[in-house]
Amino acid sequence: MDATTLSRIQFGFTIGFHILWPAFTIGIASFVAFLSFMWWRTQNPVYGSLMRFWIRIFALGFGMGVVTGVVLSYEIGTNWSGFSRAVSNVLGPFFMYEVMTAFFLEAGFIGIVLFGENRVGRGMHFFACLMVASGTLFSASWILASNSWMQTPAGYSIDASGVFHVVDWWAAVFNPSFPYRFLHMVCASYLTGSFVVAGVSAYHLWRDQHIAASRKAFSLALWAAIVLAPLQIALGDAQGRNTLRYQPTKIAAMEGLWDSGDGVPATLFAWPDMTAEKNRFAIAIPHIASVYLTHSWNGHVQGLKAVPFIDRPYVPLVFFAFRIMVGCGLLLLAMAITGGILRWRGRLFTTRWFQLAAMATTPLGFVAVIAGWTVTETGRQPYVVYGHLRTLDAASPIAASSVLVSLLLFVVVYNLLLLAFFWYGARIVMRGPEDVSVHPNAVRPGLEQAGPAMAGGFLNKSPSLAGE
Repeated sequence: MDATTLSRIQFGFTIGFHILWPAFTIGIASFVAFLSFMWWRTQNPVYGSLMRFWIRIFALGFGMGVVTGVVLSYEIGTNWSGFSRAVSNVLGPFFMYEVMTAFFLEAGFIGIVLFGENRVGRGMHFFACLMVASGTLFSASWILASNSWMQTPAGYSIDASGVFHVVDWWAAVFNPSFPYRFLHMVCASYLTGSFVVAGVSAYHLWRDQHIAASRKAFSLALWAAIVLAPLQIALGDAQGRNTLRYQPTKIAAMEGLWDSGDGVPATLFAWPDMTAEKNRFAIAIPHIASVYLTHSWNGHVQGLKAVPFIDRPYVPLVFFAFRIMVGCGLLLLAMAITGGILRWRGRLFTTRWFQLAAMATTPLGFVAVIAGWTVTETGRQPYVVYGHLRTLDAASPIAASSVLVSLLLFVVVYNLLLLAFFWYGARIVMRGPEDVSVHPNAVRPGLEQAGPAMAGGFLNKSPSLAGE
């Protein structure tokens, strides 16, 4: 393989690995902030126990995100010098704003979140948690504004040497796809975090340990999921319609649609053959793709043949990644609905098979995020800046052997990092939330004067702590 192909594989691997951690920390940071708020306002020790437990897990993910994110900026400079030269006037300020808003905010308050509970008041600790959670959202907004500009560039001009310049910052930041992609990604992160919390809590319920804290977290996670899963589908629909307008070739690749037409079918399964320009072994439902893409029974959708072969992405990768993403989303929706039914029947915490299902579906949010980003990034090929800068022109003129060596090193190091995360993360998860009966702040103020009998009843898994 040539240097450009290897550089694409390397950047795809490193950014795919990195995106796991923002997808994790965005949701968990907001969950920690919520727990901190509830611990401050209600003084229910279960919230305090859960907050400390999830702060430890969040810290691991946050560290992984920082370490793996730093590498990406160096890769852009070394492997993609043509891209850097062309778009630095546009994306350089975006990255600077991310550092000045998100990184400084997170760095300024993360120490209080991790080590300040007993050194500052609960109100200040909640404020610090809120600032870190806000920092993760600011970071997502600037990164997605940058990537969305590459997908749907706006507010720019190009000089004679092929360098982009911003002529309208508002249009560049709030480009046509940014609002849809930002909301879709943030909702995906919250949904991913919800099922991580649900899976970990289900593990403890299945083992009949940490019952009060696990029931509370399990209940909160599934309340969030039953709201977020349908919302994510609605946001995905809105983003799909936006993509149909601005990147119709990407939509055609997602659907495996070769010929433009009205009332196009939804292809459930096929093997797209790019050489023959048709789908093999296709299973399709007539008109349905037009319905969900255009909201019309006979809506018109552009096919892949509308553009030259050289302007098409690699269709099988986009086609199958899209189906993986949708499949994961539907499974998570089914889990959320099932949880709601079990809650209504009063069996949410006692249904063993549902606990196992919650543990099994824990990784699906991450799988959906990776699949979604694969659709987004490979679907815009052969362009880096859609319609203007091709990938071949963005790559650096470096030796393929150099890229191969660095790629192999990244694979080894990143997998070692992942093993370390699983090792330490598993130890924290298996240990579980602390027993509120032994924490010095476990008893509400004034409760200790009510006598040991009342205090014991409060701490021994009472309905108030274990309620839904």
